[in-house]
Amino acid sequence: MKAKALLLMSGGLDSILAARILQNQGVDVTPICFKSYFFDCGAAKKASKQLGLKLKEVDFSKEHLSMLKAPQFGRGSAINPCIDCHLLMLKEAKKIMVKEKYDFVATGEVLGERPMSQNARSLSLLEKEAGLEGLLLRPLSAKVLDETVPEKNGLVDREKLEGISGRSRRPQLELARQFGIKEFPTPAGGCILTEKNYSTHLSKLLYFKKEPDDNDCKLIRQGRIFWEGDMFIVIARDEEECKKLKRSKRSDDVYLEPKNFTGPSVIVRALSTETKKSSLDEMISIGKKYLLQFSKTPLEDPIFTIWPSPKF
Repeated sequence: MKAKALLLMSGGLDSILAARILQNQGVDVTPICFKSYFFDCGAAKKASKQLGLKLKEVDFSKEHLSMLKAPQFGRGSAINPCIDCHLLMLKEAKKIMVKEKYDFVATGEVLGERPMSQNARSLSLLEKEAGLEGLLLRPLSAKVLDETVPEKNGLVDREKLEGISGRSRRPQLELARQFGIKEFPTPAGGCILTEKNYSTHLSKLLYFKKEPDDNDCKLIRQGRIFWEGDMFIVIARDEEECKKLKRSKRSDDVYLEPKNFTGPSVIVRALSTETKKSSLDEMISIGKKYLLQFSKTPLEDPIFTIWPSPKF
């Protein structure tokens, strides 16, 4: 009977290689991806399809947001709670492992690749806190880590696992060549939560609104962002962002477009109930101010399309 592994799949080269190493040993691999308000499963879908595997997607947006407000193990240089984020994924994976009777959980983590979150202490901490002691296999670094239960029980052959450590990507690239893996994403800048500009706006959003939703968190990724009290203003930077803003507007937003001149679309969103009820005229005035500020050809008598239509 085949061993069954639940593999955390990011879609990057490391998780692709981890899957292929286990597949080559006859392990029945199920890739799993967690999505939130801040990241999705796009890359994981593409990688899983390439591997011939069916991806399991889990939306843990609310749980992730709750963790983000008060991470147990702190943050990185921005608002990013990297250790807590990965721990949450492992805890959720543990629940699924038990419920659906998988033999172990696997990841594409490499010892020392990320000095803060993938050092020996952090890897051990994650395994213990997630309740996965002995049941968390890291195929790329297994030979430089303690032997796991599936190795001891013969479900996987330790000698056919890897012993990669450090930040160099050469061993992974060589493995990809050996496996004939030609399509994989280049290492990117990382999670949006590591970006300081976004982190600043998200911190303000969380200050004024205790339970922001997907629309709020994604809107502050678009265009130029400005704040006036508990209102944030989003100014589109190009035609594509103008289209996105129009799709993102909600019933209690103020949305403006230039009618007789060239300029960007603007959304003004109030975060407190009191402001929403009492400040429609103020929101429209603020929206006009920012729209004109970033317009190319403002006129003496500019005309705006305003939604919702003001009542005079």
